[in-house]
Amino acid sequence: MTDLTLMTFASNPASVLPSLALLSHRVRVLPMDAASLVKMPENTILFLDARDDLATARTLCRLIQASGLSTPIMLVLTEGGFTVVTAEWGVADVIVHTASPAEVEGRLKLVSERGTTFMHYASNTDMNGGSEDGLIRCGELVVDTNGYTASMRNQPLDLAYKEFELLKYLVQHPGRVFTRAQLLQEVWGYDYYGGTRTVDVHIRRLRAKLGGEYEHLIGTVRNVGYRFDPPEGESDES
Repeated sequence: MTDLTLMTFASNPASVLPSLALLSHRVRVLPMDAASLVKMPENTILFLDARDDLATARTLCRLIQASGLSTPIMLVLTEGGFTVVTAEWGVADVIVHTASPAEVEGRLKLVSERGTTFMHYASNTDMNGGSEDGLIRCGELVVDTNGYTASMRNQPLDLAYKEFELLKYLVQHPGRVFTRAQLLQEVWGYDYYGGTRTVDVHIRRLRAKLGGEYEHLIGTVRNVGYRFDPPEGESDES
């Protein structure tokens, strides 16, 4: 069973791709807007309802690319919509809304296998290569995930435990935008009582300890959250 997410404006989500109801996959339904992007789990396939609003669908595709999410996107279209979609949309596949259950299942299988292959390749190259010894290097910033230490220009950073955990999580996902709620969940856990203001406080502390010259490494995305911005032209290396 594959985890699926359907984004749509339709009052009756089952009408977007009726064949989905005949398959055994779990489908969560979210509104078709930018706020819904942060509610998606990492391991899901996104069905984006582009039947009636291609402009909004294209905008969401671009936002997903900009945020660094690796979520595969399947566009649900009418036949007329096929002439508009190009490779620049960054979607994994397109499907007409009247597709049969067999076609939907077949396309899902292909998209899922492509995603698994990509993740396997990534986990055996950049990600494992960058942290095989527990070190994540980004320019002059070095994060030691085994020793729970971080240094800038070979000078140790005096970080509290949660400050280190926050920095480590951001560095492990360069370029990806996280909301305060997501960071609170991933770094502090579901039941932490401090609220999202806690994230802002720790971000300010991290920036201060990185120093004025490097505080820009933790970027603010207005009305969304924060992301780690590696120095231009540099990436994680072992």
